[in-house]
Amino acid sequence: MKQREFILLSHVRQHATSYLFMLVLFLIGIVFGAIVVNSMNFTQKEDLFYYLERFFSQLQQGQTMSKQEILQSSFLSHVKFLLFLYVLGLSIIGIPIIWMLLFSKGLMMGFSVGFLVNQLGWKGLMLAAAAVAPQNLIVIPLYLVAGTSAMLFSVTLLRKLIANRSPLSLRRYFIQYSVIFLILLGSSFAASMLETFLSNPLLSLLVNELL
Repeated sequence: MKQREFILLSHVRQHATSYLFMLVLFLIGIVFGAIVVNSMNFTQKEDLFYYLERFFSQLQQGQTMSKQEILQSSFLSHVKFLLFLYVLGLSIIGIPIIWMLLFSKGLMMGFSVGFLVNQLGWKGLMLAAAAVAPQNLIVIPLYLVAGTSAMLFSVTLLRKLIANRSPLSLRRYFIQYSVIFLILLGSSFAASMLETFLSNPLLSLLVNELL
């Protein structure tokens, strides 16, 4: 465990500027998500809130997926996203897509929280905190590390190809890159556990108490 933490911390410190760029990109996505909520007209908000009310009603009636299904769905979602970033990092043209994916994650988070607050006020803020905050304390750093690592490896690959270096010189970078993603995949399971056993029960409790 200490060795894993050392690898990640060393990588973050070495490429602090790149991580700052990806963090700013993610935060811009959150801001844009909130702006999208404010730009929606009354009919669009009513239509979307109708589906949200149906979801809350299902929670109140206990009509939700089992913990095993939630855990499996959440973990597979993280795995697919991380593997997609991993593959993009292996391609020279993947950098713009990596940026778009990180931006879109921030956009969705900003929209989700913004919409709940816009429609339900402080109750929406409480529900958003329960549904989004716990697992994202892990997920956001994981995605930032994954996106930055993929971007950096893609840049390294491009530089090596331009310099016409032997593919063997990339071996060390590739191994480090793969190890980082293996650590991230393992850590994403902790985020799924939090979502299953903390966020979901807490959200159900707040829905029953507040709505």
